Amino acid sequence: MIVLNTQHVSKAFGGNAVLKDVSLTLQHRDRLGLVGVNGCGKTTLLRVLCGELSPDGGTISMAKQVKIGYLAQQNKPVPGMTVYGLLNQVFDPVREMEQKLRQMEHKMAETTDETELSRLGESYTRLNSAFEDAGGYSWQSSIQGVLKGLGFPEEMQNQQTSVLSGGELTRLYLGRLLLQQPDILFLDEPTNHLDLEALRWLEDYLSDYRGSVLVVSHDRYFMDRVCTGIVELAFGVTEQYPGNYSRYLDLRAERWLTRERAYDAQQKEIARQLEVIRKLRAFNREKSIKRAESRVKMLDKIEVLDRPEEEKQIFFRFTAARRTGDDVLRVRDLSKSFDGREVFSHVTFDLFRGDRVALIGKNGIGKTTLFRCLTGEQAPDGGAVIEGANLDIGYYDQHQKGLHEEKTILDEVWDDFPRMDQTAVRGALGQFLFSGEDVFQMIGSLSGGEKGRVALTKLMLHQDNLLLLDEPTNHLDMNSREVLEEALDGFEGTIFAISHDRYFINRFASKVMELTPEGVVLYQGNYDDYLAEKEKLAAPTDAWTQAGMTRTEFRKEKRRENDDKQKRKMLQAAVRDAEQRVSDAESALAQFEAFLAGPDAYSQPGSAETNAREYQRLKDALDAAYSQWEQAVQEAEAE
Repeated sequence: MIVLNTQHVSKAFGGNAVLKDVSLTLQHRDRLGLVGVNGCGKTTLLRVLCGELSPDGGTISMAKQVKIGYLAQQNKPVPGMTVYGLLNQVFDPVREMEQKLRQMEHKMAETTDETELSRLGESYTRLNSAFEDAGGYSWQSSIQGVLKGLGFPEEMQNQQTSVLSGGELTRLYLGRLLLQQPDILFLDEPTNHLDLEALRWLEDYLSDYRGSVLVVSHDRYFMDRVCTGIVELAFGVTEQYPGNYSRYLDLRAERWLTRERAYDAQQKEIARQLEVIRKLRAFNREKSIKRAESRVKMLDKIEVLDRPEEEKQIFFRFTAARRTGDDVLRVRDLSKSFDGREVFSHVTFDLFRGDRVALIGKNGIGKTTLFRCLTGEQAPDGGAVIEGANLDIGYYDQHQKGLHEEKTILDEVWDDFPRMDQTAVRGALGQFLFSGEDVFQMIGSLSGGEKGRVALTKLMLHQDNLLLLDEPTNHLDMNSREVLEEALDGFEGTIFAISHDRYFINRFASKVMELTPEGVVLYQGNYDDYLAEKEKLAAPTDAWTQAGMTRTEFRKEKRRENDDKQKRKMLQAAVRDAEQRVSDAESALAQFEAFLAGPDAYSQPGSAETNAREYQRLKDALDAAYSQWEQAVQEAEAE
């Protein structure tokens, strides 16, 4: 079923046409990835689709009663609201339904009118069904599951949203949106600020999501695992591809080759026809001139194909000015604390010439702090960092703190390399797409991606032989990430990179180092190899080995667990049976009370005595049913 259909949508700001011809189709349970270079209009498209912006042209149609959820890149805190409170708000309607159910139960217990009781029962059934569908019996566990999955420990749940960082707010609003369960999720860079554990949780969550998803992301590994289709936005026009990101790359290359061949073939045919026309006119005869005119008319009717066009891409290479020794860096028993809180300790490892090492770990574990200790920007509390011979360290800071907001792009780079002439500096900047008047923009006015390109320009020109890269793919679009990977692939020095970009780690790394509070653990291979090794270590060959038992002990324990499980089922069934007996006794008593209120109750001699005995019997039966129910509940709770 199609839940969203967009045809020929356009949107311009002033004279700048951002969206020119956008068409896409989103089916029920589709997970479409929206890709394109930075600044191509992906966020604008999401804002148009969710109704924040009005399109200038085209049509947007959605299925009836579709509920939309939109996650923006920037989110604001709610004054006076806690982390848990913001998510708890989602279930206000559920708690209202629960309150209405309790009120209806009270009314049904008091009413003696069968018609009213029947009406209340039907309403109760409908409301209870809606209550269950809305997560009425599981909303608290749903909140805790989302909080845990997105990396909010218990100690953070009572914090005010006003003290959260931008990344934490994004994660919190993502959790709120997931709990709302809209029919269509529009997600703008949801993987930003997530560590590897949270990324895997989100991938599993979205893969099982019962609605449809349109997601903007530069995380290629995420797109491979989650997406069932890709929409490419380039030059204001969209193209839709089936499959995940890797499949999209293959299909896109095939389409590009087909179009290039068709364009070349048409251009050759046009050139041939023009040459024939030229010769026919050169004959200067009436018949040849008519033939020439006929061919000209034929050419005029041809729909000329556009030359396949690519977005501009950065292009650069890393080189090292000199060669290090085999031992590049030795780290021994390094530790660091802030305000009495230990960030990491007992960090010991070696970097050798030519190593490609990815440093991973949970958010807040101290990866950036470790890099700053290696560069000397921060002093460790203990341990030693021993540099090898001829070592030149180049550091890429993900927050670009080394850039000067008050400088122009040209001055920022030229001041670091005063011996270069302006032409050479501008040439280097041109490799990172800063050309013409662009180089006179102020650093403070640049986007995160543009600042990243300035920092990469300086890193390239320094020609260091050890590159410490802190989240180098952040803010880079997919094309730029691939160019960075190619540049690192040809680098002859040593690379040590912090990254949550698993696709990037797979491309460049030959070792993965995991930072923990107790030190580091080294794994050979790339990210996929690391995952396989972790799964292997977490899964012992035998279940009884994992439980620390002999096979006989394990079987006895499993038998006892099964017996206990069966006993719990029987006790739960007993509670349900007791509840039914209470309900039957209440119904019988209510019916007899209605009979006593009627004209036939005392029409026969001795009716009053008979009725009194029957009424007492029914009351006793109800009391006994209540006692049995209370006993069943107590036994179940005790178990």
